[in-house]
Amino acid sequence: MKRGKKYLEKSKLVNKANLYDVTEACALIPQVSTAKFDETVEAHIRLGVDSRHADQQVRGAVVLPHGTGKTVRVLVFAKNAKADEATAAGADFVGAEDLVAKIQQENWFDFDVVVATPDMMGLVGRIGRVLGPKGLMPNPKAGTVTMDVAKAIEEIKAGKIEYRLDKTNIIHVPVGKVSFGAEKLQENFQTLMSAIVKAKPSAAKGTYLKSVVLTTTMGPSVKVNAAKISE
Repeated sequence: MKRGKKYLEKSKLVNKANLYDVTEACALIPQVSTAKFDETVEAHIRLGVDSRHADQQVRGAVVLPHGTGKTVRVLVFAKNAKADEATAAGADFVGAEDLVAKIQQENWFDFDVVVATPDMMGLVGRIGRVLGPKGLMPNPKAGTVTMDVAKAIEEIKAGKIEYRLDKTNIIHVPVGKVSFGAEKLQENFQTLMSAIVKAKPSAAKGTYLKSVVLTTTMGPSVKVNAAKISE
């Protein structure tokens, strides 16, 4: 793969053979950013579990202290008083059958997170096939199937992110923007890592944190010393 001049220049700052501790990695990430826009900083964490087994799933949600730097659009499936509560709490879209029809007929996805009250899950299930692959299906573990819709919306708007394993046992999540600077990135990253470490399944054997990498949208990746992240 051919890389641009900027990328090659910046990648000289990163020692590929080195495993950086968290403070060094978070300080290095803003320096290796190459794009003119404010790049997203992502963490990619490979875990020593087998996601094919139900007892080795790692999934949950955590509120990042400084948020993700991204405006999150929230869609809520609720009716009557709960719909009013959702609107008052700042949901971007609130509805029921009307929104299901819009998603089915118009292939409409102008939202980032879906919250639903438990009584609406039968209805939401009708579009599970389209929401699921996009990671938009509401889930009690992530706090997105709840009667307390106001709290769910507030947390999401404040920077709550969901983490889950993909098929290759890797978690991919945003931990902020380059403009946050080293300190805020580090606080966000450490909050995420402690949540993932706490979520370690009892059935997991051997090394839990196999590899941890921080990267920006367009820049080179920085390997973090997973052994130094308290297990």
